[in-house]
Formats: sequence, C-alpha cells, structure tokens
Amino acid sequence: MFAALILASSLMCACGGGNASASNVGNLPAEQSAATPTVTTTPAQNGATVVSLADSTSGTTIYFTLDDSTPTRTSMQYFAPFLVASNMTVKAIASAPGYLNSSVVSKGFAPNIASGALVWSDEFSNPGTSTALADSKTWTYDTGFRCCGNNELETYCAAGSATAPCDPSNPNAYIDAGGVLHVMGRKLSSTTYTSARLKTQGMFSFMYGRVEARMKLPESQGMWPAFWLLGNNITTVSWPACGELDVMEHIDGSNPPFSAGEQPAGYDWIAGSVHGGSTSAHLDGTDKYHPSGFSAADWHIYGMIWTKGQVQFYVDDPANIYVTFTPANFGNPWPFDAGPQFIILNLAIGGDWPGNPDATTAFPGDMQVDYVRVYTN
Repeated sequence: MFAALILASSLMCACGGGNASASNVGNLPAEQSAATPTVTTTPAQNGATVVSLADSTSGTTIYFTLDDSTPTRTSMQYFAPFLVASNMTVKAIASAPGYLNSSVVSKGFAPNIASGALVWSDEFSNPGTSTALADSKTWTYDTGFRCCGNNELETYCAAGSATAPCDPSNPNAYIDAGGVLHVMGRKLSSTTYTSARLKTQGMFSFMYGRVEARMKLPESQGMWPAFWLLGNNITTVSWPACGELDVMEHIDGSNPPFSAGEQPAGYDWIAGSVHGGSTSAHLDGTDKYHPSGFSAADWHIYGMIWTKGQVQFYVDDPANIYVTFTPANFGNPWPFDAGPQFIILNLAIGGDWPGNPDATTAFPGDMQVDYVRVYTN
C-alpha cells in the first residue's frame, strides 16, 4: 500500500563486521561472549517448518544466513519467525553491547518438498456457529487514527478493542461461521470511520515462494482494500527501504483507473505494485489487471510469485501472470532479496489515492478473505 509510513521507534545500525562490537575490541575473555542463539521449530504444512531464533543475553541482536555462509553483523537481522520450505542451512550469531559475538549455531533442513506444494496457510476456519476472531498466534493489528500514513480517515481497531470509537461487540475483523474473514469499514458519524488492518508482523514471515489470497472486494468511492507485504527490517531501515510488495490493491471512485483512451469507461481493475528506494528517492513499479468483464466485487485469487531477483503478479491462476518486476526494470537498490517479509490485509477508508467517501459510498464496506496460502515455487 503506497506510502505506508510505519515509523521505526529506533534506528538500529546493522553495519560493520568482525567478531567484536565496537565497545569490546578483542580484549574480553571468551567467557564474555554473548550466548549462542537457540533455534526452535514449529511444523507448518507438507514438511515445511517455521523457524524461531532467540538468545538469552540481554540486548542481543541476532543475525542469520540461509545460504550456509557464516553470519556476521552485515547479515540479515532476525525480527520474527520465518518459513523454511526448501533444503537449506540456517546459521545465526548473537551480538550485544559489552560482549563478543556469540558462537555460530547451525541447523540444517532437508524437507525435499515438491514444487507447488502448499506449505503454510490460514484458511480462517471457524468450527463454531457464531463469529470468531482471527488467530492471535498469526495475526496482530495496526491500531489508531491515521496510524499509518496516506491521510486516511479511519481509526484502525484491534480485535476486542474497547477504545472509542472501536466496539468489541461489533469487531471490524471477524470470521463468519462459513470460514470467511470479513474486514469491515464502518461509518459511525460524518467524520468517524473504523476499519481493521491485520498483519503477521512479529508472528510469521517468509522469503520466496508463491503467496495468494482468495478475496471479494468492496467497490465504492473511498474504499481502499489491499493485500500486501512489508520487509521485517522496516523497524531498522524504515519505509520504503524495507521493500513493499502489493499483491492486490483497489480503489473505485474519483480517481480514474486508466489514462484517457486506455480503456472504455466502466472497466474494473486491480493493481500490483513494488516499492523501494529511500524516503527522498522512491523506486516504484505498478501495473493494472483489467481484462474485459473483470469485476473485483466477485471472488478472485490474487497472487504473487517471488523468486530471487524477480516478482510476478497474477490473478486466478499462477499461469495468468500480468506483470513481472526485476532489478532491470525496477532499479537499484532491489530490496526484495534482503530478508523475509510479513503479510498485511487491510481496508482503508479515504486517503491520498482513493480520495474521500462521498454520498455514493456504500457503508459498511466489506473486504472478504477466504484464505491466505503460501506455496513452494
């Protein structure tokens, strides 16, 4: 979602190298090394594993590699559990002020999973007869009024939030008895709107693979539904340097979807985009999917195929790729090989791109999600 300015609370440097931090150059005894990180695993699907790294030394930063190389303080920084769905070796070290870097922990994985296998999903199952909340072990929430940039109008509400204007008896994100997630955009007054923004940040992330969601979108002026990803490293490098992958976003209303003469009026569309660069020099790529007869108000599968050096977007079928991005047509730096990313599902109301709701806007807006799935490439 363009200009998703989630500001980091602190900027931690992941620069430098060598075995010791700047405060302990080579003079500390070996027993003052940081504790070696621990590796724990949780089964995913079809042999895949979700890997978590932890360390017992206070103030530790963990760095890791997935290519069998020895990690240093220039390697990927660990922020959240990540999916392992291919044969690889995870190696990690811990670094903390006042300590030498830890020993390397190494754990190999050989799941030998076939291409195209389902390795992680949330099917939004609900065995009950009443509504349920999304799984708190997978999803957390961005919250508050204008929490995330774009000059949007909504207050994002967490599950069960009783902080006004949120209403725990009428949640903005819930799973119905049929197993469909609803993200509701509501108008409470002429100036008060609520919605939800679910994310797997800190809970689940992945790097490379095929991800898709089956969705049905609200189409009304000011509604801005989206299915997208951000780099785990957003807390250290901020946006857009963390990289943003917009698998699907859609607006309808005051901003025309096409340039003059590009398509006849009345054609529907969604967009897939990639964003990177720096705050002062954005790198952006976007393309629209708009075949004749397409309606975002119908059920469709929106997906992305992510491999090293390449991102492709498709609708309904992985063979139906409508745009491909690589460093050659996007520009450098290419942030999408820098580490795992987390998933976001949200319904914004208003904002810089769609414009504000008007008298034609239908409330409540209802973004429906049947599932989110990750497959091997």
